[in-house]
Amino acid sequence: MKNVAVIGAGTMGNGIAHTFAQSGFKVQLIDVSEDALKKGIQTIAKNLDRMVSKEKITEQQKTEILNNITPYTNIKDGVDSATLVVEAATENLELKLNIFKTLDKACSESVILATNTSSISITQIAAATSRPERVIGMHFMNPVPIMKLVEIIRGYNTSDDVSNTIMELSKSLGKIPVEVNDYPGFVANRILMPMLNESIETLYNGVAGVEEIDTVMKLGMAHPMGPLQLADFIGLDVCLSILNVMYDGFKNPKYAPCPLLVNMVRAGKLGIKSGEGFYDYAESRKAEKVSTQFLK
Repeated sequence: MKNVAVIGAGTMGNGIAHTFAQSGFKVQLIDVSEDALKKGIQTIAKNLDRMVSKEKITEQQKTEILNNITPYTNIKDGVDSATLVVEAATENLELKLNIFKTLDKACSESVILATNTSSISITQIAAATSRPERVIGMHFMNPVPIMKLVEIIRGYNTSDDVSNTIMELSKSLGKIPVEVNDYPGFVANRILMPMLNESIETLYNGVAGVEEIDTVMKLGMAHPMGPLQLADFIGLDVCLSILNVMYDGFKNPKYAPCPLLVNMVRAGKLGIKSGEGFYDYAESRKAEKVSTQFLK
């Protein structure tokens, strides 16, 4: 299994492509947007430059890694030689179902179809295909080249053979795979997202400010990053999407997104990706608190 197609050249997609290419895989990076592909490969190159500067890899190795990645804007062409496809598109159920229907028709029966979804049911995604036993979740953590964990999520019909293959494959990438079952949010986000949501509620209720909440969690709980800063890093739209999936799946009020989070996403304040979230990431105003207008 040395030919891998990755669907989506965004933050997670280019990170997954980087990780596979660095481990010697031939990667077909697929995105409908040529601009997204260009930006994704530029991001990989910049990350490799940092590794060269830290003497973790050589310039020659950087070139070899980049040469392992081939961009495509067409799914059918991109998956032609793939033995594994990893979908890393936006966290949107309808989009993912459409992608998997397309992949099912474009790929041979032996190809394993994996999704990097952080919350959506693997069983539901697999049901859009004629090969549910060969569909599995590979939930990488951001930033993918650095973070060791991969949540391996078995759908209802995922075969033992496919699960074992993906577990071993993850180890070959230098990752530590953990197998979990298919319930909303899986393990990582089922635990993480309510904590982030409660942190946002704490701000919304005026208990403390952004920096104060993050400082308490960093110094008091030894978290490397405060919860509000982490939410900005993940993307507030992604956090909202995951909470909505869990709320719909469990029908439990504890997963209901905080109104402040909803309003910020509506206002386009998505965190690092938009330049402002709970902190302001503009060059001239690093780490300033978000405007109080969004607390209403």
